[in-house]
Amino acid sequence: MARQFIEGSMAVSLGASLCRPDVISAYPITPQTHIVENLAKFVADGKLNCEFVNTESEFGAASVVLGAECAGSRAYTATTSQGLILMSEVLFNVAGMRLPLVMCVANRSLSAPLSIWTDHQDIVTLRDSGFIIMFAEDAQEALDMHMIAYKVAEDKKVQLPAMINIDAFLITHTCNPVDVPDQKLVDSFLKPYEPYQMLDPKNPYTMGAFTEPAYHMDVRYAMHKANVDSKSTIEKVSAEFEKHFGRKAGGLIQGYKLDDADTVLIAVGSITGLLDEAVDTLRDKGKKVGVLKVKTYRPFPFEDIRKALSGKKRVIVLDRAMSAGFGEILGGDIRSAMYGVDGQPPIDSYIYGLGGRDIHVADIGKLVDAPNPGTHHGEWIGVRHDILEEA
Repeated sequence: MARQFIEGSMAVSLGASLCRPDVISAYPITPQTHIVENLAKFVADGKLNCEFVNTESEFGAASVVLGAECAGSRAYTATTSQGLILMSEVLFNVAGMRLPLVMCVANRSLSAPLSIWTDHQDIVTLRDSGFIIMFAEDAQEALDMHMIAYKVAEDKKVQLPAMINIDAFLITHTCNPVDVPDQKLVDSFLKPYEPYQMLDPKNPYTMGAFTEPAYHMDVRYAMHKANVDSKSTIEKVSAEFEKHFGRKAGGLIQGYKLDDADTVLIAVGSITGLLDEAVDTLRDKGKKVGVLKVKTYRPFPFEDIRKALSGKKRVIVLDRAMSAGFGEILGGDIRSAMYGVDGQPPIDSYIYGLGGRDIHVADIGKLVDAPNPGTHHGEWIGVRHDILEEA
């Protein structure tokens, strides 16, 4: 195990490389580009025995890794924002064909207006694709989640693709100390890929074929059930990772000062580190606040969230994305999880940080102190009404 002070994108590249992919295909797009640039250099320098395929677009890159998975290869790609949306047709196919692809998404806003900065609008638009969806808090977890994601995705009981999500620039372009495991240690955790199914001229097989109404719904249900049932595999593999590497990563949820908290802050991604800091500040003022970090967004950990929020007095959810015409997204998922639960705490939800707008510890404190708990549904933090009035 070697500690290195590296950019988040390099941590992701090293995490992917340590998993020994057979095929990588990607197309450059800010702020994901550094990830695949690093991987291309690993291949060119002979440090990674892998086929790196340049394509003309993200759609082409997704198509290449789909084909590679069908041929029995462990494959990898990465993208962001508009690139993810361009991939979307293929990614629904990847999930529907039950191919255990792993990819990284550097979460960035979607146009228009054009913005290259951080929010989760890209990934929430693909939340219903069938992929397992994980969120990393920092560069270390981004690296670690690659090993967890491959082991979960390739499990014979799962056989689904997985996305690891990292906040654009906040993780991709910042430098942090990261523990990079030895290749032998990774190899003892993640075994060589043994495809569950593959195309082989010697053993003809059909994948992703046309279905009639008599069969289509059953196949979609099987994919959905596999996604829901993967929760147990995610927990098992995450526990194995902690035992093997000596640190926690992934899982379904994680708490910070949660056990005795009256008020619980819920979010995904890098903001959860800021929430930890906010909780420490609020605790110094005598306020019993904790954090619930949703690490796996799909499958959604309903039961774990209900248990974690049992007996709490207030819940505050922060969304770095929005559903136009409705508002909250993660907030709605939390409300759904808690619906009908005896003693359900009041739930407030807020939309923050779209297009990379900053949020601070003081802003979190204001949410905790906001009056009338349970009446704040999808409220927007920091909207500049003066600009709206001028427009």
